[in-house]
Amino acid sequence: MAKETFDYVIVGAGSAGCVLANRLSADPDIKVCLVEAGGKDNSLMVRMPAGVGNLIKDAGPQNWGFYTTPQKHMGDRKLWWPRGKGWGGSSSINGMVYIRGHARDYDQWRQMGLKGWSYEDVLPYFRRSEGYRGDASVHHGVDGPLVVEESPLDSVAYNSFIKSGQQAGYPYTPDFNGAQQEGVGPYQRTINDGERWSASFAYLRPILKSRPNLTVRSTALVSRVVFEGKRAIGVETVAKPGAQPEMIRAERETIICAGAVQSPQILQLSGIGAAADLSAHDIPVVVDSPDVGRNLQDHLDVSVVHKMTQKLSAYSQQAGLKKIAVGLNYLIRKRGPGRDNFLQAGAFLKSREGLDRPDLQLHYVNAMMIDHGRTAVEADGFTIHACQLRPESRGTIKLASSNPFDHPLIDPNYLATEEDRRAMRQGVRISRDIARQEAFNHLRGEEYMPGESVQTDAEIDAFIRENGETIYHPVGTVRMGTDPHAPLDGNLKVRGVDGLRVVDASVMPTLIGGNTNAPTIMIAEKAADLMLGRKSPLPADMSEPA
Repeated sequence: MAKETFDYVIVGAGSAGCVLANRLSADPDIKVCLVEAGGKDNSLMVRMPAGVGNLIKDAGPQNWGFYTTPQKHMGDRKLWWPRGKGWGGSSSINGMVYIRGHARDYDQWRQMGLKGWSYEDVLPYFRRSEGYRGDASVHHGVDGPLVVEESPLDSVAYNSFIKSGQQAGYPYTPDFNGAQQEGVGPYQRTINDGERWSASFAYLRPILKSRPNLTVRSTALVSRVVFEGKRAIGVETVAKPGAQPEMIRAERETIICAGAVQSPQILQLSGIGAAADLSAHDIPVVVDSPDVGRNLQDHLDVSVVHKMTQKLSAYSQQAGLKKIAVGLNYLIRKRGPGRDNFLQAGAFLKSREGLDRPDLQLHYVNAMMIDHGRTAVEADGFTIHACQLRPESRGTIKLASSNPFDHPLIDPNYLATEEDRRAMRQGVRISRDIARQEAFNHLRGEEYMPGESVQTDAEIDAFIRENGETIYHPVGTVRMGTDPHAPLDGNLKVRGVDGLRVVDASVMPTLIGGNTNAPTIMIAEKAADLMLGRKSPLPADMSEPA
């Protein structure tokens, strides 16, 4: 078994891994190795924002293409779970929506005992990461590597959605990451002058040629963390099934950044998990940590889909041979519809009175998007996605076998509680109400889904069971906490061993209210300071409301 030695070994070149590779290697005396199972993010579909529809619907070089186990509260369906593979991870295939969540989400973490994770504590890290294409403020940083642009709202369809939301009685919110989240308004996006600005483009690619102390090992699957006693000393990688494993040694720390699905899988393969489950797969137990792989939370999503009476959606811009023209125009001139993700507006709303923050998020997609775009509809139309932001249901990630190439068993346990079913039902009703406002009259065609025949609570519940899908925000499976059952402490160190941390969305104890990419990058920015022993940046001036 060959050995290479570094100060830090980072597993996974996704959002968190790219941040850590950048921040840790900034010191030329620190040797860093970034290990990634996938390849480089060279595809035009990655660079071009309009390529998101192709990336999300099929397994391939950029998409692991997972499925869940049969969901008992959703008709025993196995749901499609796309997750990013290769440089940039899920930031290379996501919808490019930049959302931090609600301030109280992080204050809740602090109330759980996690010192240093309140909104006041984490806001400086959001601002450090952000290259906002606007004015600097208490809410936005302009000097960070992650470019964030305002949506141009360059179609009457997006403006019609926003106006319809106001007609339905919801406030206008110009900045979902600013003083007020609740309301309807434009999204900010991680797009830089018409180009997807993933964590790879923001943090990894700019430094590759200038930092000889950073090594990237692509297409190497990490099969396990290697221990000497209770200390992690690196990782074992395998290029393909049956290949000879190789050892990469970490003198300081090994950091798992493989995401909410594969971080717990790697820990379990390494002997950190529920002892009974590990023994069932003949895996020697290093730490009996039953909560590894538990606490899985995700945003379940359901769509209200309408046909459109005018040729203003993505279909008319890209149908048939137009797709070739769109691709060529983008490739040669970086112009045209290829610059758009067709997701420029949305909303954060409350499903009932008495809530302290929105529990529903709407994404307006200027296309008929059904089953992640895998069901094609040859027509102009629009989709209003509604997801429940704070589900009560909790699921698991478990090993299917001791073979690292086998996908783990993913059980989100969707719709396990009545509150989750009620909130999702209300999401359908609110989406319908917005779509039926006067501002949509000039665009709205027939309701394609659920269809006018679906009206009662029981009918809507059945529709959600049959059509609900992930909106791609799994978290929580290697949670940090102050209780002894939490796999991680508040510094993201794995309990029971030394030299091992987890840094990605899996560490979140509770799911934040919004898209999870920006929070994952924030977590990695903070983790870099924790590892290097640097003081946290001073809190922003919080005199403005948050």
